[in-house]
Order: sequence, then structure tokens, then C-alpha cells
Amino acid sequence: MKYFISSFITVILGLSLALNVQALDNHAKVGEKAPDFTLVDSHGNEHSLSDFHGQFVVLEWLNHECPFVRKFYNANKMQELQKKYTDKGVVWLSIISSREGEQGFMTPEEINKANEEKNVYAAAVLIDEPGNVGRLYNARVTPHMYVINPDGVLIYDGAIDDKPTANPRDIEGAHNYVIAALDAAMNGREVKISTTRPYGCSVKY
Repeated sequence: MKYFISSFITVILGLSLALNVQALDNHAKVGEKAPDFTLVDSHGNEHSLSDFHGQFVVLEWLNHECPFVRKFYNANKMQELQKKYTDKGVVWLSIISSREGEQGFMTPEEINKANEEKNVYAAAVLIDEPGNVGRLYNARVTPHMYVINPDGVLIYDGAIDDKPTANPRDIEGAHNYVIAALDAAMNGREVKISTTRPYGCSVKY
């Protein structure tokens, strides 16, 4: 009986480990095809990543209550980035993965109100509750940024810039990794820094 129980536990642990490894293998990885997903935006419209094949796409994990996010939005810098690149044909998708009842969760009405008040230029703010897409991309903080090229390949994953503070004054003079990745790729050059450690508030799954 003891041998049977021990063998059963070993099998269960082995299956659990295999599932965990498989889950990790399914995460988005730089240099590989970005996993497709479908989410509904704050207006009730459905969007799939595959809809934007042939275009550059930016994914921005969002939590308006996070001071690291407010650093960019209160200074109008995130909106400036959104407008600059959407004017060039880039699709900018903001994603909220906060669980209901947690910091950063917003109803569609609240999202639309914030978009208007903050003059947001994202193509859509997508609602990812209960966080399946965030986990698929291993989004850990807000803002966690991703850049996908027209072939659907993930070419950048990480922080927005190299100044990991919540102080808006640190935006000036910072090296913006998203700008660097987009400008390089859109001009046919290699993205020199494709992965960095993201900083911000933890995503509230």
C-alpha cells in the first residue's frame, strides 16, 4: 500500500511538473511568434492579435492607480507615444488584467471616462479579467511593454525605459526601450535591446 501511494504521488508530481513546464513553454518569447489572443475592449468590440497581422503592435499593461503608470500618463508622455506611433500606423493596445476588486480593475464605463479625461490615443483598451492573456505573456507589472512586428514576431519585452522610478522628472533623459525598438524595426534595423527587466506595480491577477 505504501509503495502504491508513493508511486501515485510521484506520478501526480511528475504530471504537475510537466504541466508547469508546458505552461512556461507557452509563454510569449522574444524572437518567436507572439501568441494570438482575443479580448473585448471597453466599447464591447472584440479584437484578436491576428487581426493586425502586417502591422506593428504595441501591448501596454495598464493600471491607472499605479504610480509608475501615473508617472507617464499625468505627464502626458504615454499619450504622446501613443499618438506618435499610431499616426505611423502602429496598433497600440492597452490591456487591463486586474481582477475585479483589485487595484486597477475598471468597468468599461470607467475606462471610457479615463480615456476621455486623459486624452488616450490607444487603439483600444482591452479587458483581460481574469488575466489569461496577462499570464500568457507573463506580464508582471504595469507598465509592462511588448512590441510585435508585422510578421507577428515578438521583438521587445520589458520596461518602458531605463529609469525605474515613479518620478515624472526622470522621464527626461531616460532611454525609452519602446521607442528604440519601434524606430529600429520600422527602419529595417536590428533591435539591439530586445529584453529588459520591467518595473512598476505588480499585475493584480
